[in-house]
Amino acid sequence: MAKPDLLSIPPFYRKYVEGVEEEELIPALINSGNITIDLIKSIPEASGNYRYAEGKWSIKEVLVHMIDAERIFAYRALRFGRNDKTELPGFEENDYAVASNAGERKLYKILEEYNNVRAATIDLFSSFNEEALARTGFANGSEMSVYAIGFVVAGHETHHRNVLNERYFSK
Repeated sequence: MAKPDLLSIPPFYRKYVEGVEEEELIPALINSGNITIDLIKSIPEASGNYRYAEGKWSIKEVLVHMIDAERIFAYRALRFGRNDKTELPGFEENDYAVASNAGERKLYKILEEYNNVRAATIDLFSSFNEEALARTGFANGSEMSVYAIGFVVAGHETHHRNVLNERYFSK
């Protein structure tokens, strides 16, 4: 299946899908995952709690946010892919960041968790047939297909890697 048409994606999520270079979902998830793994491995532990400005998330909080969001998107995809018609709520990312305990965690453990979550996400999306990938559902007031959610996962991650590179590592 080709990359989803941007008009089929809620406006808020289009920027994420636009940031995905690959035209197929599983290669997009694999490639973005490999780039993120390399990025996390390059971060010195002493830099993990760095914030580029007061009130901004630390590097570790950004990484844990990426993991949390991927879990939530994958859960949405699972529900919709299994033809669950229940509308799902959104989530408050800032509340999650505060409660994540990211600052107390070691980067190697965050990397390990990231690897596990990404492997599970790839397994989940690989398990869907075309019918399941085409199913849609509502979350946070917007309708989206299972397939589009997969591209949102890859694009959301790319977006936050870019933020890390531009605002945290360019100094």
